[in-house]
Formats: sequence, C-alpha cells, structure tokens
Amino acid sequence: MDILKIVLMILFAIDCIALTAIVLMQEGKSAGLGAISGIADTYWGQNKGRSMEGALVKSTKFLAILFVVLAAVLNLKVFA
Repeated sequence: MDILKIVLMILFAIDCIALTAIVLMQEGKSAGLGAISGIADTYWGQNKGRSMEGALVKSTKFLAILFVVLAAVLNLKVFA
C-alpha cells in the first residue's frame, strides 16, 4: 500500500503543477466591446472549440476532475 500511496501522491503533485500551468496559459473570458454590437460571432468565435484555447479548456476540465478524484482517493482511510 505504501508504494501505491507514493505513486498516487506523485501523480497528484504532477496534476497540481499541470493544472496551475494550464489555467495560467488561458486568456480571460471578457468579450470586450465587440460583444456590444455582436461582432464576437466570427469564424474564430464559432470554431473556438477546435483551437488551442478550446484544447486548454478541455485539458483544464480533465485535470480538475483528476485532481478531485485523486484528492478523494488519497483521503481514504485505506492509506492511513
């Protein structure tokens, strides 16, 4: 059990660092003045999910779920 706990703690630390880095790489959600007149509905706005920004959002969701799962597993009484 000690080896499993060490492996999970290493994965947890890597997940924390990766999640922090990916969140810091993302841009803000402010639409700016383009949202007032509807200019934000461009080709870039329609295909945002296929862009680098979309990949960062998907990665953030995955790493956040992994963070919660690893935190819950490491908190079990099995590893006490």
